[in-house]
Amino acid sequence: MKTILNIIWLVLSGFWLCMGYALAGLLLCITIIGIPFGIAAFRIAVYALWPFGYTTVERRDAGAPSCVGNVLWLVLAGWWLALGHIVTGLALCVTIIGIPFGIANFKMVPLALLPLGREIVPTDAPFASR
Repeated sequence: MKTILNIIWLVLSGFWLCMGYALAGLLLCITIIGIPFGIAAFRIAVYALWPFGYTTVERRDAGAPSCVGNVLWLVLAGWWLALGHIVTGLALCVTIIGIPFGIANFKMVPLALLPLGREIVPTDAPFASR
């Protein structure tokens, strides 16, 4: 079932989300200061490509630099991205067929808000990385 949902997601919106996050990652990696944010954008791009069957967990060893980076990300871009995922998720949940895709958008909201210090893991092993 995950594979079917991922293929439909890829065709309908996953490809464009992935390309958007990848382009943002490339632009962020131009400067040395933006490299951690670019890496986070690439991580989100991969997650946006195949969201079903994966989840995000916090990394306990992230430390203070990721906290400062998350505050910068939240102020500059995170809340816009999260708002976009919320609006898209609500629009998708209007139809019965779109509900799983709306839920996938809602799953991306915490990652769009605070991407640093998070790790994407398969849903069958969310605690394996700890």
